[in-house]
Amino acid sequence: MKLKDTLAENSFDYAYLTRRMYKYIKPYLFRIIASFIIALPVGALDGVIAYALKPYMDEVLINKNKLLAYIIPFGIVAFAALQGLLRYLNDYLTNWTAQKVTNDVKMGLFKKLVQMDAKFYDENSSGIILTRYLTDPETASKGILDNLKALMSSGIGALALVGVMLYNSWELAVVGVIVLCIAFLPAALIRKRIKSASNKNMKIGGNIMTDFNETTAGNKIVSAYNLSGYQYKKFEKEIHASFDVNMSLVKRVAWMSPIMYTIASVGIALVMAFGTYLVLSGNMTSGSLLSFVTSLLLLYKPVKTLGNTLTSLQNIFVSLCRTLELFDIDAEIQDKENAIELKEVRQGVSLENVWFEYVKDTPVLKGINLYAHVGETVAIVGNSGGGKTTIANLIPRFYDVTSGSIKIDGVDIRDLTLSSLREHISVVFQDNFLFSGTIRENLLMGNFDATEEDIQKVVNAAHIDEFLAEMPEGLDTEIGERGTTLSGGQRQRVAIARAMLKDSPIVILDEATSALDNKSEAVVQKALDNLMQNKTVFVIAHRLSTIKNADKIAVINEGELVELGTHDELLCRENGFYKRLYEMQFAKSNVPAKSSVQND
Repeated sequence: MKLKDTLAENSFDYAYLTRRMYKYIKPYLFRIIASFIIALPVGALDGVIAYALKPYMDEVLINKNKLLAYIIPFGIVAFAALQGLLRYLNDYLTNWTAQKVTNDVKMGLFKKLVQMDAKFYDENSSGIILTRYLTDPETASKGILDNLKALMSSGIGALALVGVMLYNSWELAVVGVIVLCIAFLPAALIRKRIKSASNKNMKIGGNIMTDFNETTAGNKIVSAYNLSGYQYKKFEKEIHASFDVNMSLVKRVAWMSPIMYTIASVGIALVMAFGTYLVLSGNMTSGSLLSFVTSLLLLYKPVKTLGNTLTSLQNIFVSLCRTLELFDIDAEIQDKENAIELKEVRQGVSLENVWFEYVKDTPVLKGINLYAHVGETVAIVGNSGGGKTTIANLIPRFYDVTSGSIKIDGVDIRDLTLSSLREHISVVFQDNFLFSGTIRENLLMGNFDATEEDIQKVVNAAHIDEFLAEMPEGLDTEIGERGTTLSGGQRQRVAIARAMLKDSPIVILDEATSALDNKSEAVVQKALDNLMQNKTVFVIAHRLSTIKNADKIAVINEGELVELGTHDELLCRENGFYKRLYEMQFAKSNVPAKSSVQND
C-alpha cells in the first residue's frame, strides 16, 4: 500500500473512531474519567460568577446591603482560586493520559512497522513513513483528549450559563439560545475541505521529511555534485505547496469567525433591546439583566472562535483516522496458518521453476531451476540487472516468488515460519547496514546470547582485530550512524563477523566485496572464506576471480539460467556466456585471459 494515497474515509465516523481507540484508552480510563469529572466544575464555575452579578447589582448597588458588598467579591475570588486549582489538576491528568495513549499508539505502530516487508519500503519514502508513523499519532492522540476535555468543560459551562439565563429570564434565554444555534450552522460546512487539506498536507509533509533525510544521508553527493541549490529549490517548492494548501483552507474556513461574530453581536443587541424593555416595564430587575448579559457574553465567547476550534478538532480526527488505518496494513510476507518450524538443514536449497516480477507482467526471473546441496557453494553471476540479487532476496523471503517454489529439504519456504527460516540464513550485502552504537552491539545482533569467547573468535576470524588495535575503546568504540566512522572494508568485516556470530547453515553473499579496493577485498575475502566454511553458500558475484572455487556457477542473463557448471567447465565452452564475461573482465585489466586462468 502506498501511504501517500490515504483517504481517511472514516474521519468523521465518531463511533468508529471511539471503538478503534478504546483499546488504547481502556488502561487509563479511570484517569480520563477523573479528568473529565474535574472538567465539569471548571466549566460550571463560569456560571457562578455570572449569577453573582444579580445580587451584587440588586442588593449591593441598589439596596445598599453592606454585608453582601464584602461577601460577594471575596466569594468570586474564592471560586476563581478553586477553579484555577481544578484546572491545574485537570491539565495534569489530561496531559499524563494523552502522553500514555500517544506512547502506546506509537509502540503499537512501530511493532507493525518492523514486521513490514521489503515491498512496503520500496513503495513508500522514508519521509512519508516518518510522517504517518510519528507525526499523525502525536497530533491525534494528544490533541483528541485535550479537545474533548475542552469541549466537555465548555459544554458544562454553557449549560450552567444557560441555567443562569433561564433563571433570570426565560424569554431572553429563548432569544439567546436560538441565535447560538444559528451561529453553529456554518461549522457543518467545513469538514470535507478540512479532510482534503489535511491529506494534502500529509503528503507534502512526507516529501519535506524525505528532503531532509536525503540531504542528510546524501550530504557528500550533495557537496560533490554542487546540489545544494537543487535540494534547496525542491525544499522551497514543497514549502510553498504547503503554504498554498494551508491558505486555501484558511480562505474557506476563516469566514466563519466574522460570520459568528456578527451573529453573536445580533444576539447580544436583541437581548439588550428586549431586556431594556423588560426592565423598564418592571418585568425584570437591572441585576437580572446584568447577570443575563454577562452569561450571554461568556456563552458567546467560545462561539466567536468556533471556526478555529473546529478546524483544529476536525484536523485531529483526520490524523486519528489515518493513524488507525496504519493498523489495518498487513505485510504481504507473513506466516501461513499452521506454518512449521525449520529445525535444521539436512539436504539443501532448491529453486524450482522460479518466476518473479516486481511489476506485474514484467518478469525479472524466468523459470529458474537451481539446487545447492548442504555444504556446497553456488556462485550466481551475470550482467547487471539480470536478476542475481533478486535470487538473494527470494531465499530469505524478502519477497515471495510469483510462481514456482523455493524449498529447503523439500519443504516450500512459504510453509515455514519466517522467524525459523531467517534464523537459518545469514546475509552479507554489498553495502551492509550497521546501527548506531558500538562494534560489540552490532556484533551481538547476530546472536544476543553469544559469550565473550564467541565474540573473540569471530573478531579474529573476520580480521576485525587488525583495526581494533588502533581504537582505544576496542569493541566498545562508538561507530556513529550507519557506521560512518569506519571505512568500507572495516564495515564489511564487522558485518561478516555479525553473520559469523549468527552461525546459520545457509549464507548469502550479495556482492560483498565488489565495492572494495584490492587491498580491502583481499582481507575481506579471507573473512568470507572463514564464514563460508561448512555452510551452504549462495554467492552473488561481480568479480569472477573471487568465485573460481565455487562448487557450481550459475550464469543468469535477462532472468534466465543460461549456463551451469564449475569454473573450469564453463571456461571450456566455446562462445559460452561465462567465458565471455571472464575474458571481458580481464581484458579491462590488460591481463591475458589464459594466463589469468592459469594464475587463478
